[in-house]
Amino acid sequence: MPQCFSPRRRKSVAPACLLALVATLGFAVPAAAQQAAPVATAGAAMEQFVPIAIYRTGPYAPGGSGIYGAYADYLALVNARDGGVNGVKLVYEECETGYQPDRMIECYERQKAKGPTGAAAFTPSGTGGVYALIDRMTADKIPSVTIGYGRTDSSDGRVFPYFFPLISNYWSENTATIRYMAEREGGLEKLKGKKIANVVMDFAAGRETQAILDAQAKRYGFEVTTFPITPPGLDQRAVWLQVRQYRPDWVLFRGWGAATPTGIKEAARAGIARDRIIGWWWSGSEEDVTPAGDAAKGFITAQFHATGPNYPVFEDIKKYVYAKGQGNVEENRIGSVYYVRGVLHGVAVTEAMRTAMKKFGNRPLTGDEVRWGLEHLVMTSDRIKQLGLEGLMPEIKVTCADHEGDGAIRFQQWDGAKWVMISDWIKSDQSMVRPLIEASAAQFAKEKGITPRDCAGETN
Repeated sequence: MPQCFSPRRRKSVAPACLLALVATLGFAVPAAAQQAAPVATAGAAMEQFVPIAIYRTGPYAPGGSGIYGAYADYLALVNARDGGVNGVKLVYEECETGYQPDRMIECYERQKAKGPTGAAAFTPSGTGGVYALIDRMTADKIPSVTIGYGRTDSSDGRVFPYFFPLISNYWSENTATIRYMAEREGGLEKLKGKKIANVVMDFAAGRETQAILDAQAKRYGFEVTTFPITPPGLDQRAVWLQVRQYRPDWVLFRGWGAATPTGIKEAARAGIARDRIIGWWWSGSEEDVTPAGDAAKGFITAQFHATGPNYPVFEDIKKYVYAKGQGNVEENRIGSVYYVRGVLHGVAVTEAMRTAMKKFGNRPLTGDEVRWGLEHLVMTSDRIKQLGLEGLMPEIKVTCADHEGDGAIRFQQWDGAKWVMISDWIKSDQSMVRPLIEASAAQFAKEKGITPRDCAGETN
């Protein structure tokens, strides 16, 4: 029998579960009824199933609970405040992955067919999971929404129609980071002869930027040396001693989970100035710096959104969700870095649904229809303001060919108590990023025998 109840919403029963119950009690289920179960009609069938792959356990649990708990909070907000998306209620269910790709696959297979039309979208909750699920999700026509993570070349929607590394991908982040360094040095030409230490977690996400970083080093004349960290990164003393011996002008730090405060403390012990270390956005949460204490003061990270509790969307979440005892995260985390990212996941998925409904009608959507909505998603400043997100995220425009959306990046610095934004929005260098994306995607297409889509006829 299918799993009929969400642990968060036990009053919701899927149509397939009712059919299974009837059969269990010994009654015949007409073939027509079995075939009609996935069709959106009314009542329970006017629900959209949204799976939530989460990791509340394991070494990276703060990220998983914050992001995907907030994702659930935003879906709950849309239900409570708006009555769902154009009248279609959102039914969501957590599945614990432990940040393990094999468990991400298990969660996907368990959840992909639930609801009257199947999963609207899936969040693989880790770059390793994205790599593992590409073939399955493409075959099933279910979109993957990976805001700020995932396989970078999946930004090319011609080859990866169901994968959306929205707002900004790793390569875009890296070009914006080098531009920020150049601003601090007095111009891009000042990077010539500089030494950059690239300290990275030795897993898929950590290794994502090597190609773009090498290309930037060649263009701007700086030197880069990579220092890998063995996951989970709890013993880094030897790495940072090597970094000290290298005597870099700047350090790029791609830590994750407990590896970040460990690395910050070892950097301090090695005498490396924290305001010369720039972390990627997965080193830029409150949970990353608070355990490091005074050693974290001055540490800088990239960011594709702002932070803080003083945004209308968070006031609505407190009013419509937490005031009713229905929150999925500790309330004091509302507005924190990880929490913001979860809300942005919810915004992307529900706004894609709203966009798709303009074409397909106000009803539950298939994954392929939500994919169409994602490919036509435009987040203007006006729409961002309407959603209570003004200043929290950049404008984006997604197309058939561009599944990133050309978002911008800011830089933040830890002052010992909170994150402080220290830059305006900085655009990535698409003159470098896009050719590398297209070349990598073309190689993937060749290996898989894929004929890239022709996006010429697709317009927003």
